[in-house]
Amino acid sequence: MKIDHAKPLEYSTEENRLKILGFWIFLGAEIVLFSTLFAVYFTLVNRTGNGPAGSHIFELTPVMVETIVLLSSSFTIGLGIHAMRIGAKKAMMTFFGITLVLGAVFLGVEITEFVTYVHEGATIQTSAFLSSLFTLLGTHGAHVTFGLLWGSAILYQVKKRGLTPETANKSFIFSLYWHFLDVVWIFIFSFVYLKGMM
Repeated sequence: MKIDHAKPLEYSTEENRLKILGFWIFLGAEIVLFSTLFAVYFTLVNRTGNGPAGSHIFELTPVMVETIVLLSSSFTIGLGIHAMRIGAKKAMMTFFGITLVLGAVFLGVEITEFVTYVHEGATIQTSAFLSSLFTLLGTHGAHVTFGLLWGSAILYQVKKRGLTPETANKSFIFSLYWHFLDVVWIFIFSFVYLKGMM
C-alpha cells in the first residue's frame, strides 16, 4: 500500500480516495431518499383529517434545542477532523466523543417530542400528515442512531490502532455522514417546523 505523505492522512492512499468517492456516491442516494420523504411530506402536509395540524403540536423550544445541539455537533466533529489531521489523537477522540454525546442529547429530545405528540393524540395512524411527519423525522432519527453506533466503533478503533490511513479514512467518512445529517436537519427545521408553526 503506497502512502502519499503530501496528502492528508484520510486521502493518503488510492484505496482511501476511492472509498471517499464511493461514500459521496452513497450520499447521493441518501439525498434521493430524503428528497422523496420531503416530497411525500409536502404532498400530505394539509391532509390532517380529524387530527392536529403542525401549528397545534409543534413547539419552538425543543426544536431550537435539537437544532443548537445538532449544529454544535457539526462544529465539534469539524474540530475532531482538524485534530486528526495534525496528529492529535487525544483531542480528536475528545471532539468525536463530544459529538456523540450531543447526538445522543438530540435523540433524547426527539424521542421526548414523539412521546408528547402521541400523548396529545398525534400518532402515525391519526392522519396522512402525521404519517408523513413521523416517517420523515423517524428516518432522520434512525440515521442519527446509526451514526452514534458507527461513531462509537470508530472511536474504539482509533483508541486501539491509533491514527493510521485506515482509521483516518473511516473517521473522515463518518464526519461527511454526520455533516449530511445536519444539513437534512436544517431543511427539517426550516420547512417542517418553522413553516408548520406559521
